[in-house]
Amino acid sequence: MTITPPPLRAGIIGTGAIAHAHASAIAELAPHIELVGVADVDADRASEFAALFGGPATYDTADRLLAEADLDIVSVCTPPKTHTPLATAAMRAGVPVLVEKPTALSLAEIDELVAVHAETGVPALTVFQHRFGPAAVRLRALAREGALGRPQVATCETLWYRPDDYFAVPWRGRWDTEGGGPTMGHGIHQFDLLLSILGPWAEVTAMAARQSRPTDTEDVSLAIARFDSGALATVVNSVVSPRETSRLRFDFEFATVEVEHLYGYTDADWTFTPAPGHEHLADRWPAGEDDAAEISGHRMQFAAVIDALRGGGEPGVSIADARRTLEFAAATYASAFRGRPVAAGQISGDDAFVTRMDGDGAPWAPITGVSA
Repeated sequence: MTITPPPLRAGIIGTGAIAHAHASAIAELAPHIELVGVADVDADRASEFAALFGGPATYDTADRLLAEADLDIVSVCTPPKTHTPLATAAMRAGVPVLVEKPTALSLAEIDELVAVHAETGVPALTVFQHRFGPAAVRLRALAREGALGRPQVATCETLWYRPDDYFAVPWRGRWDTEGGGPTMGHGIHQFDLLLSILGPWAEVTAMAARQSRPTDTEDVSLAIARFDSGALATVVNSVVSPRETSRLRFDFEFATVEVEHLYGYTDADWTFTPAPGHEHLADRWPAGEDDAAEISGHRMQFAAVIDALRGGGEPGVSIADARRTLEFAAATYASAFRGRPVAAGQISGDDAFVTRMDGDGAPWAPITGVSA
Protein backbone atom coordinates (compact mmCIF):
# COMPACT_ATOMS: atom_id res chain seq x y z
CA MET A 1 0.00 0.00 0.00
CA THR A 2 1.42 3.37 -1.03
CA ILE A 3 1.15 6.08 1.58
CA THR A 4 0.79 9.57 0.14
CA PRO A 5 2.75 12.09 2.19
CA PRO A 6 0.89 15.15 3.44
CA PRO A 7 1.21 18.27 1.29
CA LEU A 8 4.09 20.61 1.92
CA ARG A 9 2.92 23.66 3.83
CA ALA A 10 3.73 26.82 1.87
CA GLY A 11 3.66 30.49 2.80
CA ILE A 12 4.01 33.69 0.81
CA ILE A 13 5.49 36.97 2.06
CA GLY A 14 4.13 39.89 0.05
CA THR A 15 0.86 39.63 -1.88
CA GLY A 16 1.54 41.93 -4.84
CA ALA A 17 1.43 40.99 -8.52
CA ILE A 18 4.18 38.35 -8.62
CA ALA A 19 2.72 36.55 -5.59
CA HIS A 20 -0.21 35.53 -7.78
CA ALA A 21 2.17 33.44 -9.92
CA HIS A 22 3.41 31.66 -6.80
CA ALA A 23 -0.07 31.03 -5.43
CA SER A 24 -1.32 29.78 -8.80
CA ALA A 25 1.62 27.39 -9.11
CA ILE A 26 0.98 26.05 -5.62
CA ALA A 27 -2.71 25.53 -6.41
CA GLU A 28 -1.88 23.67 -9.63
CA LEU A 29 0.45 21.30 -7.74
CA ALA A 30 -2.10 20.18 -5.15
CA PRO A 31 -2.16 17.79 -3.34
CA HIS A 32 1.65 17.87 -3.16
CA ILE A 33 1.71 21.37 -1.69
CA GLU A 34 -0.82 23.79 -0.19
CA LEU A 35 -0.81 27.49 0.65
CA VAL A 36 -1.45 27.81 4.39
CA GLY A 37 -0.42 31.38 5.18
CA VAL A 38 0.39 34.77 3.67
CA ALA A 39 1.91 37.90 5.17
CA ASP A 40 1.61 41.51 4.04
CA VAL A 41 1.89 44.89 5.74
CA ASP A 42 -1.34 45.80 3.93
CA ALA A 43 -4.02 43.82 5.78
CA ASP A 44 -6.74 44.48 3.20
CA ARG A 45 -4.56 43.33 0.33
CA ALA A 46 -3.59 40.19 2.27
CA SER A 47 -7.25 39.39 2.96
CA GLU A 48 -8.24 39.88 -0.68
CA PHE A 49 -5.35 37.69 -1.80
CA ALA A 50 -6.24 34.96 0.71
CA ALA A 51 -9.87 34.99 -0.41
CA LEU A 52 -8.76 34.55 -4.01
CA PHE A 53 -6.49 31.60 -3.23
CA GLY A 54 -8.45 29.33 -0.96
CA GLY A 55 -8.44 31.18 2.34
CA PRO A 56 -4.97 30.69 3.85
CA ALA A 57 -4.36 32.39 7.18
CA THR A 58 -3.15 35.99 7.00
CA TYR A 59 -0.41 37.60 9.09
CA ASP A 60 0.57 41.22 9.51
CA THR A 61 4.30 40.47 9.64
CA ALA A 62 6.68 37.98 8.07
CA ASP A 63 8.01 37.09 11.53
CA ARG A 64 4.56 35.99 12.67
CA LEU A 65 4.06 33.89 9.54
CA LEU A 66 7.43 32.19 10.02
CA ALA A 67 6.83 31.57 13.73
CA GLU A 68 3.22 30.41 13.67
CA ALA A 69 2.39 28.75 10.34
CA ASP A 70 4.59 25.61 10.59
CA LEU A 71 5.91 26.06 7.06
CA ASP A 72 7.89 23.71 4.84
CA ILE A 73 8.71 26.47 2.34
CA VAL A 74 8.08 30.19 2.00
CA SER A 75 8.15 32.48 -1.03
CA VAL A 76 9.48 36.03 -0.81
CA CYS A 77 7.49 38.19 -3.24
CA THR A 78 8.33 41.65 -1.93
CA PRO A 79 10.30 44.57 -3.46
CA PRO A 80 13.99 43.74 -3.99
CA LYS A 81 15.38 45.77 -1.08
CA THR A 82 13.64 43.44 1.40
CA HIS A 83 14.80 40.15 -0.14
CA THR A 84 17.97 39.66 1.89
CA PRO A 85 16.52 40.40 5.36
CA LEU A 86 13.43 38.29 4.71
CA ALA A 87 15.41 35.37 3.30
CA THR A 88 17.74 35.58 6.29
CA ALA A 89 14.77 35.52 8.69
CA ALA A 90 13.31 32.47 6.94
CA MET A 91 16.58 30.52 7.05
CA ARG A 92 17.08 31.34 10.73
CA ALA A 93 13.51 30.13 11.35
CA GLY A 94 14.41 26.84 9.67
CA VAL A 95 12.16 27.42 6.64
CA PRO A 96 13.51 26.86 3.09
CA VAL A 97 12.96 30.09 1.17
CA LEU A 98 12.25 30.75 -2.51
CA VAL A 99 13.14 34.36 -3.36
CA GLU A 100 12.00 36.30 -6.39
CA LYS A 101 14.77 37.80 -8.49
CA PRO A 102 17.05 39.51 -7.82
CA THR A 103 18.04 37.44 -4.80
CA ALA A 104 19.87 40.42 -3.34
CA LEU A 105 20.85 43.95 -4.32
CA SER A 106 24.60 43.36 -4.25
CA LEU A 107 27.34 40.76 -3.96
CA ALA A 108 27.81 41.78 -0.33
CA GLU A 109 24.16 41.01 0.41
CA ILE A 110 24.16 37.66 -1.35
CA ASP A 111 27.33 36.73 0.51
CA GLU A 112 25.39 37.35 3.73
CA LEU A 113 22.85 34.79 2.52
CA VAL A 114 25.63 32.35 1.59
CA ALA A 115 26.97 32.67 5.14
CA VAL A 116 23.56 32.13 6.76
CA HIS A 117 22.95 29.11 4.53
CA ALA A 118 26.31 27.66 5.59
CA GLU A 119 25.44 28.29 9.24
CA THR A 120 21.88 26.92 9.19
CA GLY A 121 21.93 24.39 6.36
CA VAL A 122 18.54 25.76 5.25
CA PRO A 123 18.14 26.19 1.46
CA ALA A 124 17.87 29.70 0.02
CA LEU A 125 16.59 29.45 -3.56
CA THR A 126 16.02 31.97 -6.33
CA VAL A 127 13.16 32.07 -8.83
CA PHE A 128 14.82 31.45 -12.19
CA GLN A 129 11.94 29.50 -13.66
CA HIS A 130 13.24 29.39 -17.23
CA ARG A 131 15.80 26.80 -16.17
CA PHE A 132 13.00 24.30 -15.56
CA GLY A 133 11.10 24.06 -18.83
CA PRO A 134 11.58 20.62 -20.46
CA ALA A 135 13.49 22.04 -23.44
CA ALA A 136 16.01 23.84 -21.20
CA VAL A 137 16.46 20.71 -19.08
CA ARG A 138 17.04 18.68 -22.27
CA LEU A 139 19.53 21.19 -23.69
CA ARG A 140 21.45 21.37 -20.42
CA ALA A 141 21.76 17.57 -20.38
CA LEU A 142 22.93 17.40 -24.01
CA ALA A 143 25.48 20.17 -23.43
CA ARG A 144 26.91 18.50 -20.33
CA GLU A 145 27.05 15.16 -22.13
CA GLY A 146 29.00 16.76 -24.98
CA ALA A 147 26.56 15.39 -27.54
CA LEU A 148 26.38 18.72 -29.38
CA GLY A 149 30.11 19.32 -29.41
CA ARG A 150 31.80 22.39 -27.97
CA PRO A 151 29.71 25.54 -27.49
CA GLN A 152 31.10 28.28 -29.74
CA VAL A 153 28.74 31.26 -30.06
CA ALA A 154 25.63 32.33 -28.18
CA THR A 155 23.20 35.24 -28.23
CA CYS A 156 20.94 36.30 -25.38
CA GLU A 157 18.44 39.11 -25.89
CA THR A 158 15.83 40.51 -23.53
CA LEU A 159 14.27 43.30 -25.57
CA TRP A 160 11.31 44.55 -23.58
CA TYR A 161 9.33 47.77 -23.32
CA ARG A 162 8.39 49.56 -20.12
CA PRO A 163 6.77 53.03 -20.45
CA ASP A 164 7.74 55.93 -18.22
CA ASP A 165 4.77 55.40 -15.90
CA TYR A 166 5.99 51.89 -15.07
CA PHE A 167 8.70 53.62 -13.04
CA ALA A 168 6.21 55.64 -10.99
CA VAL A 169 6.33 52.80 -8.43
CA PRO A 170 8.69 54.35 -5.84
CA TRP A 171 11.23 51.51 -5.65
CA ARG A 172 11.66 51.03 -9.40
CA GLY A 173 14.52 52.60 -11.31
CA ARG A 174 16.66 53.19 -8.20
CA TRP A 175 19.99 51.62 -7.40
CA ASP A 176 19.31 51.51 -3.66
CA THR A 177 15.91 49.81 -3.86
CA GLU A 178 15.86 47.83 -7.14
CA GLY A 179 19.58 47.22 -7.48
CA GLY A 180 19.73 48.14 -11.15
CA GLY A 181 17.76 48.44 -14.36
CA PRO A 182 16.95 45.71 -16.90
CA THR A 183 20.24 43.95 -16.19
CA MET A 184 19.01 43.16 -12.67
CA GLY A 185 15.24 43.18 -13.02
CA HIS A 186 14.39 41.93 -16.51
CA GLY A 187 17.17 40.32 -18.53
CA ILE A 188 18.51 38.37 -15.55
CA HIS A 189 16.06 35.52 -16.29
CA GLN A 190 17.41 35.08 -19.81
CA PHE A 191 21.11 35.33 -19.02
CA ASP A 192 20.69 33.04 -16.02
CA LEU A 193 19.43 30.40 -18.46
CA LEU A 194 22.38 31.20 -20.74
CA LEU A 195 24.82 30.68 -17.86
CA SER A 196 23.15 27.44 -16.82
CA ILE A 197 23.78 26.05 -20.32
CA LEU A 198 27.27 27.44 -21.02
CA GLY A 199 28.74 27.04 -17.55
CA PRO A 200 31.32 29.27 -15.84
CA TRP A 201 32.01 32.63 -17.44
CA ALA A 202 35.56 34.02 -17.53
CA GLU A 203 35.36 37.67 -18.61
CA VAL A 204 32.80 40.37 -19.43
CA THR A 205 33.16 43.53 -21.53
CA ALA A 206 30.08 45.76 -21.43
CA MET A 207 28.37 49.08 -22.11
CA ALA A 208 25.27 50.57 -20.50
CA ALA A 209 23.19 53.69 -21.03
CA ARG A 210 20.14 55.53 -19.83
CA GLN A 211 18.55 56.23 -23.17
CA SER A 212 15.14 57.65 -22.29
CA ARG A 213 13.51 56.31 -19.13
CA PRO A 214 13.10 58.50 -15.99
CA THR A 215 15.38 56.35 -13.86
CA ASP A 216 18.69 56.51 -12.05
CA THR A 217 19.55 53.09 -13.42
CA GLU A 218 20.36 52.07 -16.97
CA ASP A 219 17.56 51.23 -19.36
CA VAL A 220 19.87 49.37 -21.77
CA SER A 221 22.98 47.23 -21.31
CA LEU A 222 25.06 45.15 -23.70
CA ALA A 223 27.77 42.66 -22.76
CA ILE A 224 30.21 40.39 -24.53
CA ALA A 225 31.16 37.40 -22.41
CA ARG A 226 33.91 34.80 -22.75
CA PHE A 227 33.36 31.47 -21.04
CA ASP A 228 35.79 28.96 -19.57
CA SER A 229 34.86 26.65 -22.46
CA GLY A 230 36.05 29.27 -24.94
CA ALA A 231 32.52 30.12 -26.08
CA LEU A 232 31.66 33.76 -26.76
CA ALA A 233 28.25 35.27 -26.10
CA THR A 234 26.44 38.58 -26.43
CA VAL A 235 23.88 39.64 -23.82
CA VAL A 236 21.47 42.54 -24.45
CA ASN A 237 19.03 43.85 -21.83
CA SER A 238 16.54 46.61 -22.70
CA VAL A 239 13.29 48.19 -21.53
CA VAL A 240 13.07 50.62 -24.47
CA SER A 241 12.24 48.13 -27.27
CA PRO A 242 8.69 48.49 -28.67
CA ARG A 243 8.67 45.06 -30.35
CA GLU A 244 9.24 42.90 -27.33
CA THR A 245 11.00 39.56 -27.50
CA SER A 246 13.16 37.23 -25.45
CA ARG A 247 15.61 35.23 -27.56
CA LEU A 248 18.46 32.86 -26.93
CA ARG A 249 20.57 31.10 -29.53
CA PHE A 250 23.32 28.56 -28.90
CA ASP A 251 25.68 27.54 -31.70
CA PHE A 252 27.48 24.32 -30.81
CA GLU A 253 29.88 22.49 -33.11
CA PHE A 254 27.21 20.07 -34.22
CA ALA A 255 23.92 21.97 -33.84
CA THR A 256 22.19 25.31 -33.34
CA VAL A 257 19.53 25.43 -30.63
CA GLU A 258 17.39 28.55 -30.21
CA VAL A 259 14.26 29.80 -28.51
CA GLU A 260 12.18 32.95 -29.00
CA HIS A 261 9.34 33.82 -26.64
CA LEU A 262 8.35 36.71 -24.39
CA TYR A 263 7.68 35.88 -20.73
CA GLY A 264 7.62 32.10 -20.89
CA TYR A 265 8.38 29.44 -23.51
CA THR A 266 6.84 26.16 -24.60
CA ASP A 267 8.62 23.31 -26.34
CA ALA A 268 7.12 24.62 -29.58
CA ASP A 269 9.10 27.88 -29.20
CA TRP A 270 12.41 26.03 -29.63
CA THR A 271 14.13 25.05 -32.87
CA PHE A 272 16.93 22.54 -33.32
CA THR A 273 19.16 22.64 -36.41
CA PRO A 274 21.84 19.95 -36.74
CA ALA A 275 25.02 20.75 -38.62
CA PRO A 276 25.65 18.95 -41.94
CA GLY A 277 26.72 15.39 -41.21
CA HIS A 278 25.06 15.40 -37.78
CA GLU A 279 21.43 15.02 -38.80
CA HIS A 280 21.07 12.05 -36.44
CA LEU A 281 21.15 14.48 -33.52
CA ALA A 282 17.61 15.56 -34.41
CA ASP A 283 16.49 12.31 -32.78
CA ARG A 284 17.74 13.71 -29.47
CA TRP A 285 15.38 16.68 -29.80
CA PRO A 286 11.77 15.46 -30.07
CA ALA A 287 9.22 17.86 -31.53
CA GLY A 288 7.24 19.78 -28.90
CA GLU A 289 3.65 18.72 -28.42
CA ASP A 290 2.38 21.49 -26.15
CA ASP A 291 1.77 24.60 -28.25
CA ALA A 292 -0.22 26.59 -25.73
CA ALA A 293 0.78 26.35 -22.07
CA GLU A 294 3.70 28.41 -20.81
CA ILE A 295 5.65 25.54 -19.36
CA SER A 296 8.68 27.54 -18.23
CA GLY A 297 6.71 29.31 -15.49
CA HIS A 298 6.74 29.10 -11.72
CA ARG A 299 4.90 25.76 -11.62
CA MET A 300 7.84 23.91 -13.18
CA GLN A 301 10.29 25.29 -10.64
CA PHE A 302 7.94 24.60 -7.72
CA ALA A 303 7.52 21.02 -8.94
CA ALA A 304 11.29 20.53 -9.05
CA VAL A 305 11.68 22.05 -5.59
CA ILE A 306 8.99 19.76 -4.16
CA ASP A 307 10.70 16.70 -5.65
CA ALA A 308 14.05 17.76 -4.20
CA LEU A 309 12.67 18.49 -0.74
CA ARG A 310 10.77 15.19 -0.71
CA GLY A 311 13.72 13.20 -1.99
CA GLY A 312 16.44 14.81 0.08
CA GLY A 313 18.19 16.36 -2.92
CA GLU A 314 19.41 19.91 -3.40
CA PRO A 315 16.63 22.12 -4.76
CA GLY A 316 17.35 24.63 -7.51
CA VAL A 317 18.27 27.38 -7.96
CA SER A 318 20.76 27.25 -5.08
CA ILE A 319 22.29 30.30 -3.47
CA ALA A 320 25.66 29.39 -5.04
CA ASP A 321 24.13 29.33 -8.53
CA ALA A 322 22.29 32.58 -7.88
CA ARG A 323 25.53 34.23 -6.77
CA ARG A 324 27.23 33.35 -10.07
CA THR A 325 24.37 34.98 -11.95
CA LEU A 326 24.43 38.06 -9.74
CA GLU A 327 28.19 38.34 -10.21
CA PHE A 328 27.64 38.41 -13.98
CA ALA A 329 25.31 41.39 -13.48
CA ALA A 330 27.86 43.13 -11.26
CA ALA A 331 30.60 42.53 -13.83
CA THR A 332 28.37 43.98 -16.56
CA TYR A 333 27.95 47.19 -14.57
CA ALA A 334 31.59 47.37 -13.49
CA SER A 335 32.85 46.93 -17.05
CA ALA A 336 30.34 49.40 -18.47
CA PHE A 337 31.09 52.12 -15.92
CA ARG A 338 34.87 51.65 -15.78
CA GLY A 339 35.39 51.05 -19.48
CA ARG A 340 37.43 47.86 -19.21
CA PRO A 341 36.92 44.08 -19.08
CA VAL A 342 36.09 42.41 -15.77
CA ALA A 343 37.20 38.88 -14.99
CA ALA A 344 35.24 36.40 -12.91
CA GLY A 345 36.20 36.77 -9.27
CA GLN A 346 37.74 40.21 -9.83
CA ILE A 347 35.05 42.12 -7.94
CA SER A 348 36.01 41.48 -4.34
CA GLY A 349 37.31 43.04 -1.13
CA ASP A 350 36.65 46.77 -0.85
CA ASP A 351 35.70 47.17 -4.52
CA ALA A 352 32.73 49.57 -4.68
CA PHE A 353 30.85 47.12 -6.92
CA VAL A 354 30.73 44.61 -4.06
CA THR A 355 28.27 46.73 -2.10
CA ARG A 356 26.36 48.52 -4.91
CA MET A 357 25.68 47.62 -8.51
CA ASP A 358 26.46 51.20 -9.55
CA GLY A 359 29.81 51.05 -7.75
CA ASP A 360 31.27 54.54 -7.47
CA GLY A 361 28.27 55.93 -9.37
CA ALA A 362 26.74 55.75 -12.82
CA PRO A 363 28.34 58.00 -15.46
CA TRP A 364 25.10 59.92 -15.94
CA ALA A 365 23.58 62.40 -13.50
CA PRO A 366 20.89 61.13 -11.12
CA ILE A 367 17.33 62.29 -11.67
CA THR A 368 16.08 64.53 -8.86
CA GLY A 369 13.52 62.74 -6.73
CA VAL A 370 14.56 59.27 -7.92
CA SER A 371 17.83 58.65 -6.11
CA ALA A 372 17.98 57.98 -2.39
